[in-house]
Amino acid sequence: MKLPSGHYFKLSFLFFSFILFFCVQNVSADKNDIYIAEVSGSINPGVADYLKKSIKNASQDDIACIIIKLDTPGGLSESMREIVMAMFDSKVPVVIYVSPSGARAASAGVMITIAADIAAMAPGTNIGAAHPVGLGGKEISGTMADKVINDMVAYVKSIAKKRERNEAWVEKAVRESVALTETEALKEKVIDIVAIDINDLIKQINGLKVKGKGVIQLDHPKITILKENLRTKILKTISDPNIAYILMMIGLAGLYFELSHPGAIFPGVIGGISIILAFFSFQTLPVNYAGILLIILAVVFFILEMKITSYGLLSIAGITSLLLGSLMLFESDTPELKLSWKVLLPTLVMVSGFFVGVAGLVFRSQVSKPRTGAKGLVGEIGLVKKAIIPPTEGKVFVHGELWNATSSIALAQGAKVRIIKVKNLILEVEPIHRKGE
Repeated sequence: MKLPSGHYFKLSFLFFSFILFFCVQNVSADKNDIYIAEVSGSINPGVADYLKKSIKNASQDDIACIIIKLDTPGGLSESMREIVMAMFDSKVPVVIYVSPSGARAASAGVMITIAADIAAMAPGTNIGAAHPVGLGGKEISGTMADKVINDMVAYVKSIAKKRERNEAWVEKAVRESVALTETEALKEKVIDIVAIDINDLIKQINGLKVKGKGVIQLDHPKITILKENLRTKILKTISDPNIAYILMMIGLAGLYFELSHPGAIFPGVIGGISIILAFFSFQTLPVNYAGILLIILAVVFFILEMKITSYGLLSIAGITSLLLGSLMLFESDTPELKLSWKVLLPTLVMVSGFFVGVAGLVFRSQVSKPRTGAKGLVGEIGLVKKAIIPPTEGKVFVHGELWNATSSIALAQGAKVRIIKVKNLILEVEPIHRKGE
């Protein structure tokens, strides 16, 4: 049965409305719900994006509260400020829970924790060491240091004042990099609660009144774990120092291959993308730029190896520079922000082997004897098929073809000759003398 065209539109509309209805039903929330977001690692644009969206969704769904489980060594100041602003704009209570045991809220994590409506820590955790550092984890000095520190102190004190927390301690955390355990933080009024786990935390915050946001009611709450989207996962993944290092090596190898074999295109494209992603990652990592320069210098040595006959000295210099640069690339006392030896050594061996291998292939292609064309015939052995009597040309059979040939001396048919020159498609040959002749 054929339906009128208008009916197809109506059926499509009903179908999608049906799907939308059930989708909305599945994600609906009420006042007794709790959203939980988990952050483990450095504070970077990926984490900021994830938390901002999580807080926004919690506000739109008008749930009881959102709990952010936090374990961070710190990160980008700009990303931290975006998270703090999102927390201040939230219409529902935001609870920061430094967890599990062994976790910490260091550097940027301090500001995020004290900016929460309710700040909690698990046993065996710590908070503090919020002294600002420059891009790449370097210590700031001089007048610039005073400006940055004073700005951060004013910022963190304003947050502490807004949340009625210990302003004197947060200033010391920035100026002197002091830190506290969970019990000390509770005593110093830096946090509000020490909770063993999420269930204990929910029990303790149930019934608490949050300024400007009412009382948190959590009778038989429904807990929803907020997952990271693909964009957030990608941004977080490339902020890992091991991934950043591998990306940089892939990028340099790709660009090196493209320079040594112009027109390959694919290696150059992959190399360019990898380099850009690597430098994006370096924003959030304690990078030593002397290490980057040494790695780039290593690539220069490998390129020169293709152009200059150094008998392997430039390759050795390149490998040495690559090793030193890799060792110096990341500087941090935090294991999560260091380059793993399990990644460094295999990557170093493979990349060095790749560079040396490509340089060797290019060098051999430059010095090897041509195998095709007129130059490829020089030095080849042929057979006289038609006698050569100067100045008359004869015929020589070589490489399966007959060629016109000349010689300075007469050569009889059947004589073996060596080609010494090719000019205007005419071979110049010489006889091959037997031993003893």
